[in-house]
Amino acid sequence: MKISTLLNPAELPALANRDLGETVCVVFDILRATSTFITALQNGAQAVLPVSEIEEALALRQNHPEFLLAGERNGRRILAEQSGGTNFDFGNSPREFAPPKVRGKTIVSTTTNGTRALRACRHAQLVLAASFLNLSTTAKFLTKMQPEELLLICAGTGETTALEDVLAAGALADLLADELTDATEIARQTFLRLKADLPSSIASSCNGQRLLDIPDLQADVAFCSQRDVFNLVVKMNADGALTRV
Repeated sequence: MKISTLLNPAELPALANRDLGETVCVVFDILRATSTFITALQNGAQAVLPVSEIEEALALRQNHPEFLLAGERNGRRILAEQSGGTNFDFGNSPREFAPPKVRGKTIVSTTTNGTRALRACRHAQLVLAASFLNLSTTAKFLTKMQPEELLLICAGTGETTALEDVLAAGALADLLADELTDATEIARQTFLRLKADLPSSIASSCNGQRLLDIPDLQADVAFCSQRDVFNLVVKMNADGALTRV
């Protein structure tokens, strides 16, 4: 398979005009959206619906009162003053999504980059959400599937590249080790250079440092740096919902 990589989220708008009909996309937002969605599904959530805007989340909740709301702005859980009167049930910390809270539930989530990246490639042949937490399981799935084109998408932060996402894309490329574009080789070489102490590398990233400066979110960095602790593959369905494969 040919493995391409989108390193910078500023490239996301161009996907709207790109034919992805025979492309499998894998989206990484290590700190923290895809790590959080994967954790929620691992802990028994029925589905996660990623949306771009707070207003979209509120509209879905109005039509489906049983849905739970999750999301962040500037790293923090969305509160009533940001949403026009509704405190969201969860922020974007994977540690919040414990089994008793999420089992059997559908969760609507809006984050600054992760949900945007997922929605940007929703017209692809298949979209997977991945993280270090389920990396090897995702690699095994792709090895069995053998798509002709694979596009790794680093969600980043704002319009800038995020080191932790590049590391995850590079780690997946290293496991698959097929025909790599230059951008993919950059990600792979970055991973190989820093893999000896991956948690420290992630903690030293801009997003890692930002979370470590917030006492109640510090533990998210170590949690999201864990490798292969979950045995699940997460896909996006035609309706935009993320579920287990």
